[in-house]
Amino acid sequence: MPTAVTDSVSLYYTHEGDGPPVVFVSEAGLGGWSWGWQHTALAGPYETLIWDLRGTGRSDGPPGPYALETLAADLEAVLADCSIRTAHVVGCGLGGAVALEAARSSNRVATLSLIGTAAEGSAFDLEPLFAPPDDLDALRTSLEAGFSAEFLAAQPDAVSGMADWRADGDADRAGWEAQVGALEDFDASDWLVEVTQPTRVFHGTEDALVPASAGQTLARGLPRGEFVPLEGAGHLAMIEQSRTINDLLVGFLEDQTADEQ
Repeated sequence: MPTAVTDSVSLYYTHEGDGPPVVFVSEAGLGGWSWGWQHTALAGPYETLIWDLRGTGRSDGPPGPYALETLAADLEAVLADCSIRTAHVVGCGLGGAVALEAARSSNRVATLSLIGTAAEGSAFDLEPLFAPPDDLDALRTSLEAGFSAEFLAAQPDAVSGMADWRADGDADRAGWEAQVGALEDFDASDWLVEVTQPTRVFHGTEDALVPASAGQTLARGLPRGEFVPLEGAGHLAMIEQSRTINDLLVGFLEDQTADEQ
């Protein structure tokens, strides 16, 4: 089982492919399963890296709350363990905030693709998405907070399947609370100008956990930010509109990697 170790904390990851590196940073409490649709689309042409945040799945879960800087340092540790100097970073929710911190504090971030992310912790309302991993009914019900009503009505079997994956890989209550603690004092408003990497801010227009207006504000505050609305999608837009996200993500990465050549 591949792991990176930092400050005696073991971080589990999966690593595949040979192209330009792309690393995914999950929403609070969610396991690597949440990036399965993007991994399928990118693995091969890109070197993909998916890891469990401390407190999630097969990674260690030391007592929290965790600092955002600690989670960003964990990201760097995983990249270093894979001998990746710089990567294109894709994050959702809390994962987007971690990506922003890493972009500001390290030289390992080439570009940012942020989904359902805001510049201030006060804009996040992630509690409805949590459920105990040993309660399948609660796992299914809580997913309703992450998707639009249209998606839930059209894909009931998919939601049931996700509940099974959550039971196997999501954080328990202690891990989830430790992670969301990183958002308590999060306010990037004054330092967004320091994040100069090309950035796309993807946001579902029906996101009930982080308002789309907060995503617009984030994009406006970034020197090279671009807001990309996803009409009708909820918070977990990378799942709900995976084909659209994948096409947009691949196009963005192709443009950036072409510039690097």
